[in-house]
Amino acid sequence: MKVVCVDDAALIVEHTVSQCRELKPVDDVVGFTSGTEALEYLKEHPVDVALLDIDMPDMNGLTLAARIKEILPDCAVIFLTAYSEYALEAFSLHASGYLMKPVSKEKLEEEIAYAFSGRRSLPTSHITVRTFGTFDILVDGETVSFGRSKSKELLAYLIDRNGSSIKRADAFAVLWEDGVYDYSMQKQLDVIIRSLRSTLKEYGIADIFELKRSTMRIRPEMLDCDLYRFLSGDTDAVSTYRGEYMTQYSWAMLGEADISRRWNEYMD
Repeated sequence: MKVVCVDDAALIVEHTVSQCRELKPVDDVVGFTSGTEALEYLKEHPVDVALLDIDMPDMNGLTLAARIKEILPDCAVIFLTAYSEYALEAFSLHASGYLMKPVSKEKLEEEIAYAFSGRRSLPTSHITVRTFGTFDILVDGETVSFGRSKSKELLAYLIDRNGSSIKRADAFAVLWEDGVYDYSMQKQLDVIIRSLRSTLKEYGIADIFELKRSTMRIRPEMLDCDLYRFLSGDTDAVSTYRGEYMTQYSWAMLGEADISRRWNEYMD
């Protein structure tokens, strides 16, 4: 794994580079005290992980991260900073990590391992729901496959509602933002609901979905869900949040903003 470290304080660069050289996954690390110089280097020398300070004079770390993502989309960015107020903006850039200075070798190793190996997973149970990043539901470790994408989206929205009942018209408005809820579209929604129930029945988890004449809901007590763990203050769930929530659905942006606000409160 190749790593670059950028901080305007030379001693911090030297210390972080030294720490990285002691980590087993790292086979090459280089440090810079200038974001501009680092960016020029990266144009010719791709790296896997960028460790960035945020408050730097020539180019701040947030700007540098955005520029790095333009030339190296797969490069993981980990911010090392003394300023917690930058956290939300940092994760809006899809940062892989955010560590407060002073950074211990153990914390640095943990974040680099996370960035290199992909998303950390929460403990699994019979029914596991992942909402941080893209949405998926797993049964005994097997990802549920949906026959219709809107059936999966409907389930995602019900999970986002955390057990609250929603009306059919509200479900329609989420699935078809600009649609008109007329007779034909009511029938189309019925098709989506039937498809969802069929899929859940196929995987033996039909009981998580409650359907009444005019409303529907999910039973959150039956799910091991990262969102629900996060909302309860579970530290493992909080540590898995990286600023992304059900990214395939535009309506999830409101939820993402609320989760990010709560995450910031937890960090404080």
